[in-house]
Amino acid sequence: MAAAAASSMAATAILFPRVHTAVRITHCSALPSLPPRVSRASFSSSVKLSPESRRFSQLLTKASEETAVDAGEFFTDLKEKWDKVESKSTVILYGGGAIVALWLSSIFVGAINSVPLLPKIMELVGLGYTGWFVYRYLLFKSSRKELATDIESLKKKIAETE
Repeated sequence: MAAAAASSMAATAILFPRVHTAVRITHCSALPSLPPRVSRASFSSSVKLSPESRRFSQLLTKASEETAVDAGEFFTDLKEKWDKVESKSTVILYGGGAIVALWLSSIFVGAINSVPLLPKIMELVGLGYTGWFVYRYLLFKSSRKELATDIESLKKKIAETE
């Protein structure tokens, strides 16, 4: 009878676990505890700047001092150039068309990117074209000269000085 009572109490304990009022959790672990945290002050004092990084920071400082542009001067130059334009409506139309073309191309690229295999194929096509361009125009000195003359002739066509 005592065995039956013990088994029924065990079954009750499994089904309805006891709720302890004071829960004491002990951690038993074979892992060692972590060392105390190192303060930031001792770490920052141990870091030393190399001469290259000091030189680079000086270069950044010099570059930022030399490239200061006056916003008022920029806008006055822009206003002067806008006043020299004869057909302002054409410039506005071309600018609006460029913005719409950029927006449509963004939608097109997003649609292509959503097709599962197509982005990787386009990436391979881009890599292939880049390789061909480097081989055709950049690898040899004579072809670099040819590319430079082509670019100069294109500049003259755009500026209509030809």
